[in-house]
Amino acid sequence: MDAAMAAVVRECGAFGGLLYVLPPGGDALWLVLVAGVPQEIATPWRRVALTDPMPVADAVRERRLVWVGGQEEMARRYPRPALVLPYEFALAAAPVVSDTAKLRGGLVLMWAGDRPDRLSPDERDALDSGCRRLGGLMERAAERGDPLLPAERPRMLPPPSGRLVPPDEAREVSAFVDRLPGGSCALDTNGRITFMTPAAAGLVGRDAAELLGTLPWESLPWMDVPQVEDRYRAAVVSRRPQAFTVLRPPDVWLSFELYPDSSGVSVRITRADPDGDAPESPSVPAAGPSRATVLYHLMHLAATLTEAVGVQDVVEQTADQLLPALGARAMALMAAEDGRLKILGHRGYSDEVIGRFDAVPLSSDIPGSEVLTTGVPGFFPTFADLRREYPSTVHEDGMASWAFLPLIASGRPIGSILLAYDRPRGFPPGERAVLTSLAGLVGQALDRARLYDAKDHLAHRLQSALLPHTLPRIHGLQVAARYLPAARGLGIGGDFYDLIRLDAHTAGAAIGDVQGHNVDAAALMGQVRTAVHAHATVGASPADVLARTNRLLTDLDPDLFTSCVYVHLDLAARRACLATAGHPRPLLRHADGRTELLRVTPGLLLGIEPDTVYPALEVPLPRGSVLALYTDGLVEAPGVDLDDATAALAGLLEHADPSDLDAMADTLIRHSPTPGDDIALLLIRLGD
Repeated sequence: MDAAMAAVVRECGAFGGLLYVLPPGGDALWLVLVAGVPQEIATPWRRVALTDPMPVADAVRERRLVWVGGQEEMARRYPRPALVLPYEFALAAAPVVSDTAKLRGGLVLMWAGDRPDRLSPDERDALDSGCRRLGGLMERAAERGDPLLPAERPRMLPPPSGRLVPPDEAREVSAFVDRLPGGSCALDTNGRITFMTPAAAGLVGRDAAELLGTLPWESLPWMDVPQVEDRYRAAVVSRRPQAFTVLRPPDVWLSFELYPDSSGVSVRITRADPDGDAPESPSVPAAGPSRATVLYHLMHLAATLTEAVGVQDVVEQTADQLLPALGARAMALMAAEDGRLKILGHRGYSDEVIGRFDAVPLSSDIPGSEVLTTGVPGFFPTFADLRREYPSTVHEDGMASWAFLPLIASGRPIGSILLAYDRPRGFPPGERAVLTSLAGLVGQALDRARLYDAKDHLAHRLQSALLPHTLPRIHGLQVAARYLPAARGLGIGGDFYDLIRLDAHTAGAAIGDVQGHNVDAAALMGQVRTAVHAHATVGASPADVLARTNRLLTDLDPDLFTSCVYVHLDLAARRACLATAGHPRPLLRHADGRTELLRVTPGLLLGIEPDTVYPALEVPLPRGSVLALYTDGLVEAPGVDLDDATAALAGLLEHADPSDLDAMADTLIRHSPTPGDDIALLLIRLGD
């Protein structure tokens, strides 16, 4: 796997790559292999949900190549990664598919920002063959019982080795470097110092031996300013030279020039012009995460939380970002509910441990309970500190330090977040401020998410109440119905269907779509369905059912229009009579598979003109035939011709098994366009 990954990166001319695996039945991609990209930059993308607005998610979900040619295109199409990595680079994402066409994961490759804005044919061929090779390796690993699965940290491929330098040449190279003005040092692909000349050590004011193996912004406090690590990230991601100037206290300004390649970064250090413009001296921060690291993850967390919809989205996004950013091992998101502790979600703790606290009455004996009521954070560097505050606490999670942070929204605590560390943590003032600020960001997202979940629950209860809970069982009639909403929350639609028992030998079927996606549309849908049902029950013909319902809607004047098809089914004569009000025409699949579009003349949408006439069409229903009624969400999609989409639906119906209507309905729904509208489907088959 390592060799195949290194080969596809090399053959495509990319500087780095990320390999994701899609676990069987999973809904998220997990990063398992990283080449040429620092782990700290790759970590925020360790888990990517298939629904995330990310290139690799689009590539895997839609099984296609996604190409992003530069920073401007990234900002336009994928704002989240563009906000976190605002640098000039190109990216390709492709699905990793096995030889048996099974989806195994996704591959992301990255190029320097100065490359052409399109993949060449050779690069495309290398990418395709590399994905096939990786997919084949994943499949063979799964077949032998050793599948590639998500790990706690992705595997990092070592950078390519440089050329071997003979000892005599090495001495000359060293002397050459020492003769250059200023000083020089080298960083590896993770930003750690691997080499430093005596002149460079003198300029930064430290012994070179003390700095080897360290990150400059951690070992040199005056370099812990956002621009330093940001320029390093820019060099690594864009593979372009970068430069910055920084003050070494008390009064020495130093200029740094960074020259990156696949093996690391070469750095040239010189004294800067003391008379030039220079920023104010930054204050030396307290111990803890570097400010650039915190800013990086803060931006990423802010970007991802804006896209979180429900509470579980907030839990997942918070865990994905905060745990690696802050070095925490476990997390729990909590709230108070009816005087009890409610665990909204967790990561890093076992269900057994969490289960001991979920739904227990709130009391002063529970660690962090006061945070839920007072909004004051609690920091406990050791278990002794925690035990001192909560004497009855038992050390059962194996952690060394804990932070209980309030989740504040609209000036009040709505919950709390527990961060647990497996190594001692001092929590100096600077770090406490950072943690509290991050928790505030989570609190705002949680407040929005809880409101959204409440609306989502209300909307689906309303919609469920307006649609039939079950369809009547009618002798001699087989039916299958499906409803697929387009959106969560109050974006509910007005699609509906109904099956009506009329007498022992006749039945009625209806399907319709009220304009709009809101509570008004859903309420009107209930009125239309009730009206159609009532008029059909008293024996009205299809034309009269629609005409009477239309007059009701024009009297109500709801400012919303409705499409509808009503079908009267004569089970004994095996015939159907139907009329339509501006609705997609039904499809009829014959026993031999031949499928036709029923050419019923459509009348106006319901609710426009009170005296509209609705022509009816009578058709035979031969043995083994299936009648398909559907709403436009099953065929309409941006940029797709409606006739072509209807023909494609007819093709699916033709090749489906008519003996299993449920399987047929699932097939039709599964191949529907990416939902931008609700979908309702009703399949009807007369018994043999």
